[in-house]
Amino acid sequence: MRYLTIVISVLALASCAPPVPDDSTGVGFDGYQGYAADRAARDAELAGTIAPGAAISDEQVVTGPVELTESAMTMPDATSDSTATPRIATNPDNPTISDEQDFASVSGRRSIESDRERIAAQREAYKVIQPTALPTRSGGSGGPSIVEFALATSNQVGQSIYKRSSFSSRNRFDRNCAKYASSDLAQAAFLKSGGPKRDRSGLDPDGDGFACYWNPVPFRQAVRNQ
Repeated sequence: MRYLTIVISVLALASCAPPVPDDSTGVGFDGYQGYAADRAARDAELAGTIAPGAAISDEQVVTGPVELTESAMTMPDATSDSTATPRIATNPDNPTISDEQDFASVSGRRSIESDRERIAAQREAYKVIQPTALPTRSGGSGGPSIVEFALATSNQVGQSIYKRSSFSSRNRFDRNCAKYASSDLAQAAFLKSGGPKRDRSGLDPDGDGFACYWNPVPFRQAVRNQ
């Protein structure tokens, strides 16, 4: 009696269990075979291998694992397709285009031995130059240095120190100063010709020792700011 009750209970539980779903049915579509066929048709239509809306056979549907061969994994060459964008290739006839990235071109004219010899030649030609002392300032063209003169003076511009001839005129001053491209060049020529004590060209009529509006103040300030 006890066994009969157990058998009846097992049968009752089996009748209440939900049915096992079909493996061929997917989620959101009728079946995997139909889904695969629709997808293959859509992919073929996008690829242009079949006309839009045309039917596709079961032989074109891949339902199992696919083994990729070497030819299938090889990327298509852009030169084989007339519509593809051509790749920039090296041109041995054009020296403006380098072919250093082209292994076939480089390997044809270089080898491991030649690279070894080239590296050895570069190492042999390499020289280390030791630093040396800076040359002594010679005053430019051999005359007095306006920098040294500016640092050796302390008077202000317009402060008369040296005697000047009464024959010096404004016209002579303007005419002779116009011969120089800058006041630095005028001051250098003034010192070279006997200045600041003598002023043969009338470049320093006020006798301050500074020719053609030359100002020693910037040179003095540069030394103070160091």
